[in-house]
Amino acid sequence: MRIGSTFNIAFRALRRNKMRSVLTALGIIIGVAAVIAMVGIGNGAKAQVEAQIASLGQNVIPISSGSTTSSGIRTGWGGAGTLKVEDAEAIRREVPGVIAVSEEVMSTTQVAAGNQNWFTRILGESADYFDLRQWPLADGAPFTPQDVRSANKVCVIGRTTATQIYGNDDPVGQILRIKNVPFIVTGVLTSKGLSVQGTDQDDVVVMPYTSAMKRVVGGTTLRNINVQVASPGDLNPAQQQIIGLLRQRHNIRTGRDDDFTVRTQQEIADAATATTAVMTILLGSIAGVSLVVGGIGIMNIMLVSVTERTREIGTRMAVGAHGRDILMQFLIEAVSLSSVGGMIGIIFGIGASKILSSYAHWPTLISVSSIAVAFLFSAAVGIFFGFYPAREAARLDPIEALRYE
Repeated sequence: MRIGSTFNIAFRALRRNKMRSVLTALGIIIGVAAVIAMVGIGNGAKAQVEAQIASLGQNVIPISSGSTTSSGIRTGWGGAGTLKVEDAEAIRREVPGVIAVSEEVMSTTQVAAGNQNWFTRILGESADYFDLRQWPLADGAPFTPQDVRSANKVCVIGRTTATQIYGNDDPVGQILRIKNVPFIVTGVLTSKGLSVQGTDQDDVVVMPYTSAMKRVVGGTTLRNINVQVASPGDLNPAQQQIIGLLRQRHNIRTGRDDDFTVRTQQEIADAATATTAVMTILLGSIAGVSLVVGGIGIMNIMLVSVTERTREIGTRMAVGAHGRDILMQFLIEAVSLSSVGGMIGIIFGIGASKILSSYAHWPTLISVSSIAVAFLFSAAVGIFFGFYPAREAARLDPIEALRYE
């Protein structure tokens, strides 16, 4: 029998029981829609985390000071003060591929202007910090290398700090008191929103690290050193060279642990996105269960259809149809149900993702690959669960089928 005739017979059989066909396809529709929506939510969350990591700058290698223990209390990484300004200068001078270095000290304190005050985070950085972090200013200008060398009392503030202290007034050129030391605000940073850890990146005051050391934080050691290399290919070589250089400078013998931590931005991104990747797989797997349930529904209905159409099958075999023709007919019916359901489910899944993004404000990202996988999986479900009923129909004895009441 020609394949065209087989398709016509299969579609005619589906049209005879429209309601049953629609209800059978509904399981596939819901399954595909759920897969696309759930994977879209997972991909959206992953993309949001990756964007937040990218906001830290491109090709950045963060170096953290080691930990220390005092009276049995461990401070954690950054507490030992094992990094020095000379270490940063050595990295800038001796490691190939380095294009920017920012020495970093950190603190939290109360800042004030007029009759307003605010508890915020203080960052002492080099003049390279704003380019390294890809953080342009919304107003004003950044401090200069000369400000860093002279430890001038200047600073740049984040949008949240500017709003809390100055309200709607322009902060540029005004005085900000930090530990009763007057600093001149030279600029306001563009808004970056929340970090990967959920902290407000805009609630910050950035000043020359020399000024922070002398006038705010105290001490002569660094908490971190942020290094930027020219290209992603330079990350791993530069990381190894920095480790070797710092071990040499800190007189760390072979077999002893480092008193610092050197990570690449890719390592940070991998760690941050690991949870979202697991969540995406989990959501997709749960939604995939509904596709399997939909496939079982197809198998059930097709078995019922074989039973109802036993005499029809016998008649077709009696007039010359082969078992493979019967097999193909019922297989086409099953695949048609799952494929049409898959296409409708794709539309519903995309629509559900858009609704979640608009009204629930969940980040969603629909990829072409997830749509293709969902559709192919739905077609595969039709083949897998439709094959057994089709084979049962093809194996019917024509004589017995004609006698069936």
